[in-house]
Amino acid sequence: MQEQPADWSLPPPTPDADLDLSRWREYEDIITDSLWLLGARDRSGPHSAEYHGNFVPQIPNQIVRRFTTRGETVLDLFSGMGTTLIECRRLGRHSLGVELNPVVAERGRELANRAEDSHAVRTSVLVGDSSSVETAQQVRAVLEQHGDSYADCVLLHPPYHDIIRFSMDPRDLSNSVSHEEFLEGLRRVVRHAGDLLRPGRHLALVIGDRYAGGEWVPLGFECMRVCREEGLVLKAINVKDMQGNERGKGKSNNLWRYRALKSGTYIFKHEYVMVFRKPR
Repeated sequence: MQEQPADWSLPPPTPDADLDLSRWREYEDIITDSLWLLGARDRSGPHSAEYHGNFVPQIPNQIVRRFTTRGETVLDLFSGMGTTLIECRRLGRHSLGVELNPVVAERGRELANRAEDSHAVRTSVLVGDSSSVETAQQVRAVLEQHGDSYADCVLLHPPYHDIIRFSMDPRDLSNSVSHEEFLEGLRRVVRHAGDLLRPGRHLALVIGDRYAGGEWVPLGFECMRVCREEGLVLKAINVKDMQGNERGKGKSNNLWRYRALKSGTYIFKHEYVMVFRKPR
């Protein structure tokens, strides 16, 4: 029997990015590999590292440039200090953030409004619980005020369960009393995110793993499973190196290395940037 030729066909091109593929060699700074070596945190403009646990600006920069076009809308359901919103203003995308802590939300709004905005985009911050139906309805109402019912891209950077406690609010996912409760709370967020995301477009989940009871807990992959069970199609599991932007663990690297050797564990030096697509 004659061997069938390999199928090298690619999916049809989509207008999901401001990329001229006839000039693809010029986009050297856009990552297409699954290993992300981002280096030190981008501290340009109003970006702030004052809020422990916020992600580096390079992550939303890569996602927004790769999966949206100018004038589209990006939704961040854990917007914190406004990192995603700042990048969206720089890149000419409308943005909407949701933050549970009103003090943090106000600071994020302040920083985002200080960012360069040469495209006159809309930047909004809602105070609310992204796992609640009421907040999802508020997000939809804001989108409809701007003439649409969907966001064109969604970013999720939830707490990594209880590694960092971000508030005393019992609705905060970092205060989940169990691993199962955390995953169920995240499931509600993902469900709302999927409802608010335009069909055919992309969602990025930034998440890491944790240790508990002497066991490595694969939190990232369990969150991935939640997204897939909610109907999102997995497009990429990117591994991001954390060494260039850690704020430290309060101890020297040598001490952490000694503890790892003594206990038979490994030091977390990575987290995941998982990309999903909502079916059309």
